[in-house]
This record gives sequence, structure tokens and C-alpha cells, in this order.
Amino acid sequence: LKDQFDNLDKHTQWGIDFLEKYAKFVKERIEIEQNYAKQLRNLVKKYCPKRSPKDEEPRFTSCIAFFNILNELNDYAGQREVVAEEMGHRVYGELMRYSHDLKTERKMHLQEGRKAQQYLDMCWKQMDNSKKKFERECREAEKAQQSYERLDNDTNATKADVEKAKQQLNLRTHMADENKNEYAAQLQNFNGEQHKHYYIVIPQIYKQLQDMDERRTIKLSECYKGFADSERKVIPIISKCLEGMILAAKSVDEHRDSQLVIDCFKSGFEPPGDFPFEDYSQNIYRTISDGTISTPKQEGMRIDSKTTVGKAKGKLWLFGKKPKGPALEDFSHLPPEQRRKKLQQRIDELNRELQKETDQKDALNKMKDVYEKNPQMGDPGSLQPKLTETMNNMDRLRMEIHKNEAWLSEVEGKVAARSDRRHSSDINHLVTQGRESPEGSYTDDANQEVRGPPQQHAHPNEFDDEFEDDDPLPAIGHCKAIYPFDGHNEGTLAMKEGEILYIIEEDKGDGWTRARRHNGEEGYVPTSYIDVTLEKNSKGA
Repeated sequence: LKDQFDNLDKHTQWGIDFLEKYAKFVKERIEIEQNYAKQLRNLVKKYCPKRSPKDEEPRFTSCIAFFNILNELNDYAGQREVVAEEMGHRVYGELMRYSHDLKTERKMHLQEGRKAQQYLDMCWKQMDNSKKKFERECREAEKAQQSYERLDNDTNATKADVEKAKQQLNLRTHMADENKNEYAAQLQNFNGEQHKHYYIVIPQIYKQLQDMDERRTIKLSECYKGFADSERKVIPIISKCLEGMILAAKSVDEHRDSQLVIDCFKSGFEPPGDFPFEDYSQNIYRTISDGTISTPKQEGMRIDSKTTVGKAKGKLWLFGKKPKGPALEDFSHLPPEQRRKKLQQRIDELNRELQKETDQKDALNKMKDVYEKNPQMGDPGSLQPKLTETMNNMDRLRMEIHKNEAWLSEVEGKVAARSDRRHSSDINHLVTQGRESPEGSYTDDANQEVRGPPQQHAHPNEFDDEFEDDDPLPAIGHCKAIYPFDGHNEGTLAMKEGEILYIIEEDKGDGWTRARRHNGEEGYVPTSYIDVTLEKNSKGA
């Protein structure tokens, strides 16, 4: 390849161009990885819950699994960023630095080759000039010899002309000899430089170019390997991310989700009992019987059906009936089961706050002991206000915990008592079902009917101020309490087990029925606590 300098120049330039082409490919791959990671993070951000985990109640296992998958996907996006960063540092950056060095080295070697070629050309020109000069002098010497021989043979030529021609011949012969020696020297020098050029200088330059090109090839091989290693390094972590997604999928528990739905919406109220038999023939028995003495009592107890029904409607609230307002401190506005859960959550929070205050008190006491032993570190008296405040907070939290635990015990006791009463009342209800009326108890025989106590007129002062101007609603039926009800909340009516009440408003779907006692006191009672009998044509007791 001694005479292929130009082709080697083109080859080395192609090698650098190919190196830069691969560097461009790596750069575009890095951009793809970065955009992919960015889009994944945006996707995770879009579908992540915008509220804190405390607000997500209940936490279904399917939701938790999805959020875990999003977290794993976010970690996966981070690994794609690691791949891009590794490729940029280990491959692309290295390629760009090496390309710059390669260009500099190639330029230097090519310059050395061109200088060697220029020097050889210069030696050849010098040799060629000496050769041409020697050739010219030889021709001049031949001409001088021919001129001398012609004059020497010419009889008419003078001796002076012959002597002059002889001197010219000697001069030309001497100059030809000198040029011959110069040409021989230049020729020898050129041959030496040419041998040196083709067997020492050029091979050395070509060797350097070859080493440079081989290093470029090795660097490409290393970058190919680094390109793959950048991906392979994160494969274990990506595998863990995928395993985390699989574990999240396996953690979905449909039974637990169903239980969470039950716990979330469970009210704690017992389901309503069986409907009693409605004996519409009792009016016939009363008409043909001799017990007409009770008629005046019924007339006295009858409420005018023309009273305005809409006046008092919507004034006694419970759950959905009442407009939204501040919740009660003891959560008594909630159903028993939800109230129990809220109280338990508050007790847990108060216990955590109490533990924090206790830890703070211990820390202050330790600091106070250190200040007392080393007064130069601080004044022990400066900690007393903070210590007193912490103790007051602890006392306050203990009182709050005790108060909430009392409410919780009350709720849990009521739930347990209702469960027991429900079991016993189911048995008694089979015996007494269909034998009670608003006036009292009765048997299948109308003559053995026992009349209830006469109607006691209601006193207006027993109602709240907002109901003083309202007329009472007419009774639309009667009911019997199968459980006792305390009726502590505003708008509710306390009742004893077995008590007979008048129905003045049906259950609207919220689990509460509006009732009235014989003395005119009104309020809401749980529908599941009573046996209801509605009388379509009834206008009063």
C-alpha cells in the first residue's frame, strides 16, 4: 500500500464519519429513552390519587394494587432514565471525545505523510535538474569537440583558431565532468531518500494510521458492548419492578373488598321484623258488639284530619332529613356502627398525640437534668413553661380519651343489648303478632277485647319552640315497640319495649318513622325497632 496514500486518506475519513454516524444513532436512542421515561412519569402522575392516603377510605385491595403498580411503573421509568444517562455518559460522550482525538491524530499523520512525499519530490527535482544540466553540458562538450576536430582538419584554419577550439573543448569537457559528478551525487541522494521514504517513513506513517483505525474499530466494539451493558445493568431492577406488579396483582382480595364495603356502609340497625296480620274485621266486631261506651272516648281522642300536614313536615331531622351542619362531638348523629368506627378512630388519634406529648415530656425532662448538671449549657427554668404546657396537653388528651372511651363503651353496649333483645323478641313476636291495637291488647274474640287508657291531651309546652304554632298531624296507623329506644338525639322519641305509639309519618327510606305518644309528644323512632300497622281510613285514635 506504499503508493495508496490517497486511498488510505479516504478510508480513515470514512472511519471517522462512521464513528460519528453511530454517535448520532446513540444520541437519538437516548432521546427516545428520555421521552419514554418522561411520558411514563406523566402517565403515573395523571392516574395517581390526588388526595393523601388518609382520605382514601375505604382502601380497596384492587385500588391499593393499582397504586402499587403505578409506583412500580414510576420506578421503571426511573430505570429508563438510568439507561439514557448511562448511554449518554458511557457511550455517546466517549464517542464524541474519541472522535475529536481521532480527527486530530489523523490530521497529524496525514501531514507527516504529505511532508515526506513533498521532501521526496524535492529530492527528485534536484536529481532531475542535475541530470538535465549534465545532459546539456554533455551536448555542449560534443559540439565543442566537433568544432575542434573540424578546425584541426581544416588546412585553412589558423593555429589560433585551432587553439581556441581546443580550449573551448577542454572547458566544456571539464564542466560536463562536474555536472556528471553532481548528477551522480543527486541521483545517489534521491535513491537513498526514495528508499527511506518507501521502506521507512511511509510504512511508519501507514502503521500509525493502521493503529489509529484499529483503535477506532476497538472503540466501536467497546461502545457496542457498553450500549448493551447500559440496558443489561437495569434488567434486575426492571425485573423487580415487574415482579412487584405481579405481586400487586396477586394481592387483590375480592372478599376483603366486599368486607370493606360492608364495614363502610354498615349502620348497625337491625333489619325490620315481619309484618303483623292486619285484622280489618275488628271494626265490624266493634259495631255489632255492646261495647259502645268507648265511642265517646274515641271521639274525644280523634284529631281533626283537616289540620295542615305540610307545616311540620321536614322540621324534625335525622340523617338525610336535616340540612348539612356541624357534626356532633360524640357522633351521635351517625348510625351505631359508623359511630363506633368514628369513635375508635378518634381514640387512636388521641392515643398517638398522647404518645407524642409523652415523648416530648421525657425529652424535656432529660434536657432539664442536663441543664441542672451543666448550668453553662442552659437555664433549667427556661424549660418549665414548655414542660407545663406539655403536661396540660397530656391531661387534656387523657380526658378526651376517657370521654370518647365512655361513648364507645356506650355504643358497644347498646349494640350487644340490641342483639340479645332481638333474639328474644323474635320468639315473643310470634305469640303477640296481630293482637295489638292502638287502644290496647285484644284477642281473636272481640268481646274479650281490653280497652286501653283514655287519650291524655297534649300540653303545648312539651314541644320545642319551633313547633308551638304548628297543628298536630293526623295518625295514619299504630306501632308497637319491640326494642327500647333511648331517644337522646334531638328530634327522636324515647320508647319502652312493648309501648304502643301512633304513626303520623311513614318511613321515607332513611330507616326512621315519625310517631306520637298518647300525651301528644312526637319524634322519630327507628323503623327496625317497631312493628307498624297502617290504617288507610284512620283519622285518629
